[in-house]
Amino acid sequence: MSASSAFNDEKGGSSSVGEPEYGHDPASGGIFSSDYKRHDDLKEMLDSNKDSLKLEAMKRIVAMIARGKNASDLFPAVVKNVACKNIEVKKLVYVYLVRYAEEQQDLALLSISTFQRGLKDPNQLIRASALRVLSSIRVTIIVPIMMLAIKEAASDMSPYVRKTAAHAIPKLYSLDPEQKDQLIEVIEKLLADKTTLVAGSVVMAFEEVCPERIDLIHKNYRKLCNLLIDVEEWGQVVIINMLTRYARTQFLNPNINESLLEEGGGGDKTFYGSDEDEDEDEEEEKEKKVEAAAMAKRKPYVMDPDHRLLLRNTKPLLQSRNAAVVMAVAQLYFHLAPKAEVGVIAKALVRLLRSHSEVQYVVLQNVATMTIKRRGMFEPYLKSFYIRSTDPTQIKILKLEVLTNLANETNISTILREFQTYIKSMDKDFVAATIQAIGRCATNIGEVRDTCLNGLVQLLSNRDELVVAESVVVIKKLLQMQPEKHSDIIKHMAKLTDNIQVPMARASILWLIGEYCEHVPKIAPDVLRKMAKSFTNEEDIVKLQIINLAAKLYLTNSKQTKLLTQYVLNLAKYDQNYDIRDRARFIRQLIVPTEKSGALSKYAKKLFLALKPAPVLESPFKDRDHFQLGSLSHLLNAKAGGYQELPDWPEAAPDPSVRNVEVPEWTKCSSREKRKEKKVEKPFYSDSEGESGPTESADSESDSASVSESGSGSGSEVSGTASESEESGEGSESEDEEEKEREKKKKKKREFKKPVQESASEQSSEEDDREQERKRKQRKSDSESDSDDEESASESSQSESEDSESEAEVKKKKKAAESKPPPKPVKKENKKEKKEMSLLDLDDFEPAPSPQVTPVNAFLSNSLVTDLEGLSLSDSVLSPATIAPSSTLKSFELLHRITGEGLSVEYCFSRQPFSPDANMVAVQMQFTNNSTSDTKTLHMEDVKLQSGMRVKEFPEIELLPAGETASAVMGIDFCDSTQAANFQLCTHARKFFVSIQPPVGELMRPVFLTENEFKKEQGQLMGMNEITEKLTLDVKCRNEHAIVQRVTAAAHLSRVPCGSDKECSPPVPPPDHPVHRFAGRTVTSSSLVLVTVATKEEGAAQLMVNCEKMVIGTMLVKDILLALTQ
Repeated sequence: MSASSAFNDEKGGSSSVGEPEYGHDPASGGIFSSDYKRHDDLKEMLDSNKDSLKLEAMKRIVAMIARGKNASDLFPAVVKNVACKNIEVKKLVYVYLVRYAEEQQDLALLSISTFQRGLKDPNQLIRASALRVLSSIRVTIIVPIMMLAIKEAASDMSPYVRKTAAHAIPKLYSLDPEQKDQLIEVIEKLLADKTTLVAGSVVMAFEEVCPERIDLIHKNYRKLCNLLIDVEEWGQVVIINMLTRYARTQFLNPNINESLLEEGGGGDKTFYGSDEDEDEDEEEEKEKKVEAAAMAKRKPYVMDPDHRLLLRNTKPLLQSRNAAVVMAVAQLYFHLAPKAEVGVIAKALVRLLRSHSEVQYVVLQNVATMTIKRRGMFEPYLKSFYIRSTDPTQIKILKLEVLTNLANETNISTILREFQTYIKSMDKDFVAATIQAIGRCATNIGEVRDTCLNGLVQLLSNRDELVVAESVVVIKKLLQMQPEKHSDIIKHMAKLTDNIQVPMARASILWLIGEYCEHVPKIAPDVLRKMAKSFTNEEDIVKLQIINLAAKLYLTNSKQTKLLTQYVLNLAKYDQNYDIRDRARFIRQLIVPTEKSGALSKYAKKLFLALKPAPVLESPFKDRDHFQLGSLSHLLNAKAGGYQELPDWPEAAPDPSVRNVEVPEWTKCSSREKRKEKKVEKPFYSDSEGESGPTESADSESDSASVSESGSGSGSEVSGTASESEESGEGSESEDEEEKEREKKKKKKREFKKPVQESASEQSSEEDDREQERKRKQRKSDSESDSDDEESASESSQSESEDSESEAEVKKKKKAAESKPPPKPVKKENKKEKKEMSLLDLDDFEPAPSPQVTPVNAFLSNSLVTDLEGLSLSDSVLSPATIAPSSTLKSFELLHRITGEGLSVEYCFSRQPFSPDANMVAVQMQFTNNSTSDTKTLHMEDVKLQSGMRVKEFPEIELLPAGETASAVMGIDFCDSTQAANFQLCTHARKFFVSIQPPVGELMRPVFLTENEFKKEQGQLMGMNEITEKLTLDVKCRNEHAIVQRVTAAAHLSRVPCGSDKECSPPVPPPDHPVHRFAGRTVTSSSLVLVTVATKEEGAAQLMVNCEKMVIGTMLVKDILLALTQ
C-alpha cells in the first residue's frame, strides 16, 4: 500500500503541468514502476549521435542530482560522453563526474586519459572542470598525475583555471601529505599571481597546507593588502584572518605603552589581605619604580607603514554586504588596531544586528567579548541592544549580557528600567537571566546596590516560583557584601522556606541563615527544626546545606540546637548519597569532640564561621578574548579542531625589509642594447613565472625584432589579466617603477601610434624629425616602398599586408633618427599637408595653447592620405564644436566656502599636457576668497597617496585678496587608478583636509590611429580584455555629432577616421548605421583604450571597450553608458 502510494506521489509530482519529467531512482518509487525504462531512455539518449539528445539527457540527470536522487548507476553511460565535442554537454558531464568520481573510482580511473586531454582543452571551463574531476578521484595511485596537472594549471593563462588549481592543492595534500614540499612550491608561485580571482583560493590552500610558512607571505603582503578590496567575499574572509595572524608576528603592539601604564597603575590589594603583606607591598612599589624608569627609556611607538596599510585597506570592507567579511575586519581591528581606532568597527557590527538571528547570535557573542575590554566604543549604540519580544531566547540572553557589560553610573537608571519590563516576560529562562543581570549591575555599581536589592526583595512575592528562586540566589550573593545592614531581608527570606520548592533557592536561603545566624538568633533554630522534619524528602544540594546549618548553629547556639543537630547527623549517616554520609561523619568528628577526635576540633569555629569574601559576579565572556574573535573556538569557548592560536606580539619588531619586492635587474639598464646583453633566453611562459608575472612576457615581446603590435595575442591577453592589480593603484613602488621603465621602452617602438605629450623643447626637436621625414617621404619611389615591404615582412612574422608600408616607414624613420642629427625645420609646406595637420589636430582634441602636431603626421601612408581626404569631405560633423573646449570641462568642488571659512576651491581636469611630467594628469584649480579678509600663503601639505601615485604641487599663492580669484595647476600621477589623492590645503591660519578623485575618463590621453590600425589592435585585445554592452541611445543622442560629443566629454579619447578609400570617397554617402571608433592610451602605463559605438535601428546601439587594464575598461563602460543613455 505504502509503496504504491509513494509511486503515485512520484508520478503525480513529476508529471504535473509545466514540470519536466526527470529520470528517477528505482528505489524512490514502487518496485513495478516505469523508472527502469526512464533510466534506459536516458542511457539511449546518452548513446545517441545527436548532441541535442545528449544535452537533454544530461540536463535531466543533473536535475535528478539536484533533487537528491541517486544517479550513480548512470556513471558508465555518462563517462563515455566526456570526450563529446559539444561544449555544453562536456560541461554537464564534468558536473556529474565531480559528484560521483569519488564513489565510482574504478570507472573514473578508466577515463583518466580523457580527463588529461581535457586539461589541454582550449576552453578554460573545460580545463578547470577536468582538473576538478581529477582531484576528486581520491586514489593514491594517480597522485603523480594530479601533481603534474596542478603544476600545469598553476601556469595556465586563465585565472579561473589557476583558481581551480589552488582548490585542488588541499585535496591532494589530504590524500598524500608527503607531497607537501612540491605543493608549497606551487603555492609560492600562485601567491605571486596578481589576479584577484586567484588570491582568496591560494591563501586558503596556504592555510590548509603550510600556515607556518610565514616567509611565503612576506613578498606578497603588500599585494594582498591592495588586492583585498577586489577579491570575492569568501576570499576576503580567508585573507583577512591570515593577515591578522601574520601581523601579530611581524609588527609591534600598537597599545604597548598604554598596556604598560595600566599594569603600572593597577595596584589593587589582594582580597585576602593580612599584616604580613606590607613588606611585599614595599617590594612591589620598588619594582614599579624600576618599570616606570624602563618605560621612560623606551622609544615612543611608531606604527610600521605596512601595519598601517593593512588597517587602511581593510577599513572600507566594514561596509561589505557580507556579514562574514564585516566580522573578519572587526576582529582584525580588535586584535591589531590602536585603541583610538578600534571604535570604527562598532557601527558596522551594530548594522549586522538587523540581519538574521543566526548572524545576530555570532555577532553578539563577539560584541559581548569586546564590551568587556573596550566598553566605550559600544556605549553610543546602547539602544540597539534593547530586547525585542520577537527575539529568540539565545539572542535575548546575549543582548542582556551586552547591556550588563555596558552599564555604568550614567546609564544604569535607563538599563534598570529596561530590566523591569523584561521581568514581566513570559520567557522564563530570559526572566532568570534578567534577574542575574540585575545582580551583576548591583555588584559592579555600588550606587544602585540598595535599589537593586529592594527590587529583588519585591520579586520574592511574585507568583512565579522560578522568578522567586532566581531572586533568592541573586539576593544571597548581594547580601554577602554587607549582611549587617540587611537582617530584615534575611528574616523575610527565612519565611519563604515553607513555599519555595526550587532546590537551589532553598539551599541559598539555608546557607544565608547559617552564615549570618547571629543576625537572626531566634529564627535560625526554628528553620533547622522545620528542615529536620523534611530532611529525608529534600534534594541532595538542600541536605548538604541543612547539615551545614546544623553544624553552624551547634557551634553558636548549642543549648537550643544540640539535639536537633544530632538528629540531622543521624539521618544523614544512613542517607543513600555517599557525599552526604561522608559530610555527616566529617562534621560529627569536627564539632562533637571525643577522646579520639584530633587537634582540628579545636578550630571548628574558625573553620565554619570564617569571614568569606563576597562572590564576584563576572561575565561568562571574561576570558574568551584569548581565542581569535569570529572563530568557532571563540563561539564554543573551547578549542575546535584545526584552530590556530593567535600569536603574541613580538618584543622587538622583525626586519620590515623582508616585505620589499626587488626590481628585476634588466629594468635598471638604461639602453635597449644593454638590455639585450643581459637578456636570458627563455620560453615565452617560463616554468617559474607562468602567467602570473606579466613582466616576462612584456620583456620577450619588447625584445622581439619585430615592431608588430600583434605580437602574440596571448601575450597581450596575459598582461591584461595579470596586471589587474595595477588598476587600483597598488603594488609596491618598485613594481610601479618597473612598469614605467617597461612602458618607456615600448614607447620607442610604438611612437607612430602615440601622441606623447612633451615639453616645448622636446616638441621642437620632434617637429624637426617630422619635417625631415616628410621631405624624404615625398622623394620616395615605389621601388623603395617595395623593398621596405620585404624588409618588414621578414622582421615581423605576424604583420598584416595592409600595414606593411607604414610599418616599414616607421623603421626607416627610426634608423634615420639614430644615424643623423635632426636638421633645421623647413618652412615651406604643401597646402594639402597643412589641411591634414589641422584636421588631425582637431581629432587629437587637446585644447593646447600652442598648435601640437601628432607624431603620426610624420609618416603618412597612401591609405592614410585618402582616409584624411575622406574625413575632410564626408565627416563634416567633426567641427571644432565637437571638441570639448576648456570652458565646457566639468568642474568639481574641492572645498566649499562654508567649510573653508570663506575660501572656496574648484578643480577641473584641463586635458592639457602637464609639461613637467608627461605621466601626470593636469588639474586646474580655481581659488576664490569669499571672505572679507585676505588669505595668505596658500599651499599644500601632508600629501597621502596610494603606493605608486605621485603629485607635483602647485606653486604657493602668497596673497589672495578678499573677493579675488586665482588659479593654479598641479599634476597628479594617479597610476592608472581612480583612487583619491588626499592632502591638506593650508592657508596662513587654517588647514583643510581635501581629496581629488579622478573620473576614469581623465586617466587617458588621445592617440591617433587609422581604422586598419584600430582593428588590428582591437584583434589583440579580445577575450577578457573586451567588454560589450547593449544600450538604447537617448533621444537627443541619435545623431553622429551628439554621440561623438558625449563620448569625448566622458573620456579623453580621439576619434578614429572612417576606413578604406573606397568606403570614404566623396560619391558614396555615409552608411545608415555608422560605427564610431575612439582611441586613447592610459596616462601612466600607456595601455591602449579602444572604444567602439555601433549604432543600429531605432536608437539601439552596442558599446565595446577593449583595454589591457580590465578594471579601467569596466569603469569606462559604465561612464560612457551613462553619457549615452541619459
